[in-house]
Amino acid sequence: MIGSGWMLAGWKMSRIAGPAAIIAWPIGALVIFLLALNYAELGSNYPERGGMARYTQMSHGSFAGFISAWAGWISIVATTSIEAVSTVQYASSWEWTWARDLYNKHTLMLTNTGFIFSVVLLIAYFLANYWSIRLLIRFNILLVIVKIVIPIVTCLALFHAAFSHYHTLDISRGNFTPYGVSGIFTAFATGGVIFSFLGFQTPVNLSGEARNPRRDIPLAILISIIVITLIYVVLQIAFVGALSPQDIINGWHALNMNSPYIHLALAFNLQWLVTTIYVGAFVSPSGAGMLFTTTGSRMLYAIEKNGYMPKVISKLDPVFNVPRVALFVTLLVAIAFLWLFRGWSSLVSIVSVAILITFANGPVSAMALRKQNHTVKNGFRIKGLSVIAPLAFIIVSLSLYWSRWPLTGQVILIILLGLVIYFYYEICRRCKRFKADGKSGIWLICYLLSIAFVSYVGSTEYGGKGYLNSSMSMIVIILLALFYFYWGIRSRIPQHTTVN
Repeated sequence: MIGSGWMLAGWKMSRIAGPAAIIAWPIGALVIFLLALNYAELGSNYPERGGMARYTQMSHGSFAGFISAWAGWISIVATTSIEAVSTVQYASSWEWTWARDLYNKHTLMLTNTGFIFSVVLLIAYFLANYWSIRLLIRFNILLVIVKIVIPIVTCLALFHAAFSHYHTLDISRGNFTPYGVSGIFTAFATGGVIFSFLGFQTPVNLSGEARNPRRDIPLAILISIIVITLIYVVLQIAFVGALSPQDIINGWHALNMNSPYIHLALAFNLQWLVTTIYVGAFVSPSGAGMLFTTTGSRMLYAIEKNGYMPKVISKLDPVFNVPRVALFVTLLVAIAFLWLFRGWSSLVSIVSVAILITFANGPVSAMALRKQNHTVKNGFRIKGLSVIAPLAFIIVSLSLYWSRWPLTGQVILIILLGLVIYFYYEICRRCKRFKADGKSGIWLICYLLSIAFVSYVGSTEYGGKGYLNSSMSMIVIILLALFYFYWGIRSRIPQHTTVN
């Protein structure tokens, strides 16, 4: 969860919401916490490799399951590309001429040279996973310590050096919310909050390899969210407060930095901090990139187990118990994403919307599986989930709307295009599964199309045509979310399995 988000999310969110981006982090933490409670129950009671790609399949069958799994896998693979991009983007602030040619400040994208360096990093993530998950996890323990220490040190140094600069947070001068409430919500949805918390699902996707999932999965998810929220809130305050008036002279939207915290450290002549941040710019994204490569391969493994990939994808190495073919496919697709979308900012927006589509299925699947399995024995159960689940679904639906048109519609279209793969396999088996499960998944298609339609006709603050104002749009989204949530639960397939 501490990857490239700590280095670049504060910058992008400030461009969208100004200093009010600080508020977006607690909002995001609350949303992720509500979602995580659903996945804590799912991961504990149904430990599976690539669990995020399996739960909707278990609760609603192949049709809805494929859509959810495909959206999740796309977001995870793209995230590995993001982590590589962030390291190269920070490297472009080095003094050497060749380094400055890695990134184009005007387009906010990597150059061809930067692309090659990023591919090298992706291959390194792949190799770190190739031999053994146990070796990777041992290595990750050291990375976690470094990843936590460096952001904290950065915050303390900037607080000390920039104490007198905190006039940028002066609410009375109207500087705090330059782009209104809509800026806060958009910063939360696509500015990097959702992306930065994305790593909470890694324990869920590795739950099939956990020794004691009913104990470890809830602890891993919930404790990490609390720690990370504190770190990100303080980082955002430190970033906003350390900016000078010259940095925002053309407005917050014009804030352009390829290496935000390096820029601030140099402004205060903190050379030791510059070196420390450069270390963090390599360690944090690399640690996250390696584990997202792990997660992506496990999700692809799970999609094959669902029946929608070649069987070779799920073949495990007999010695290391690693799906090496799935790892290789994940690498190739990550390189393709890197080629198509070379900017951290654009990739983060796409990933945020894609993962929200997957997250929307979590609350519905959690409640549906509860109703499928009335006789769960010794299972982990979240108290109050009947209230938490619909609330989480409503907030995810609002987040999709806040992501702004046309981005919402574009990502939904990309996800739905993945159905070509689904129907290829269905035609090969004469649509037997679709005939059985199609009815259970129709609600999800209708839900996504409804969200896209409201986004299109909604408030101009969120990129819509303005046929509905902001308040009316959100009321409509809330009502639609409740409708589809309970339709989704009623659409569940017959009892799948019993947890012993």
